[in-house]
Amino acid sequence: MKIRQAIEMFLKYLAAERRFSGHSVEAYGRDLGQFEEFIRTVQGSEGPAIELIQKSDIQDFLGELVRHGMTRKTAARKLASIKALFRYLTRSGQAAMNPAGQVISPKAEKSLPVFLSESEMQKVLDGISPDSAADARDLAILELFYGTGIRLSELASLKLEQVDGIRRNIRVLGKGNKERIMPAGIRTMEALSRYLEKRPELHPDPAETVFFLNAGGKPLSRRGIQWIVGKWLRRFSERAHLSPHVLRHSFATHLLDRGAGLEGVRELLGHASLSTTQIYTHVSMERLQRVYHQSFPRARRE
Repeated sequence: MKIRQAIEMFLKYLAAERRFSGHSVEAYGRDLGQFEEFIRTVQGSEGPAIELIQKSDIQDFLGELVRHGMTRKTAARKLASIKALFRYLTRSGQAAMNPAGQVISPKAEKSLPVFLSESEMQKVLDGISPDSAADARDLAILELFYGTGIRLSELASLKLEQVDGIRRNIRVLGKGNKERIMPAGIRTMEALSRYLEKRPELHPDPAETVFFLNAGGKPLSRRGIQWIVGKWLRRFSERAHLSPHVLRHSFATHLLDRGAGLEGVRELLGHASLSTTQIYTHVSMERLQRVYHQSFPRARRE
């Protein structure tokens, strides 16, 4: 079987049987397409067979990515896509061997999440006047990110019926199609309510149920949401990498700073594993250590 045929079969399996989102299937397709292009170049073939791919080919591919500046974290994700492909092929009887099974994932660089301080977040949220429908929408987006820790994919696909203004909670379908209900504060719900009042000014189709819309009344894309968040954050912060994830990181960090338990934060963020949430404890601990050494009289020698 040719590698292109194997990839197409795998992507159809993810969409039809595993019911992965279109975004996830596209991500797998990009990773595997890049691997296919590398294999074509190495083997000098227009249609390399899946049976000819060896462990060393996959290792060379990863090495090439890192040499060209790709982060180890991204390279590890691409390896995960390759491993998933070969697991599918071997389990379905399409391939006799799994060359990716013993390939060790590149060790990711450890980096702490970027977040804004509480005062910075206050400046951002207080700096948006929700007078127009667009500004009311933008404020609602930022309030929702910061007030609930919602993921970008979850916010982009949010429907009107998933917001419960009476109980003040948001129901989302997260990773792995797992539903969770997130509590929302008064300010977040007020921002969402103001936007809903002005939402008809965007002239949506009466049947459109997606919560956040663009200027043409169509569902706001992920890229559009990222642009909106970056635009407002850059007005009030000079930090780098200002994205929706910064607001999610800020939400988690501020919860822990104010005494929230790690397990509770994990549930709010929708993390499958507690180890994923623990990175935020490093952020809070670093801050505590700075405060201690700066303030406690016996923390250092005079």
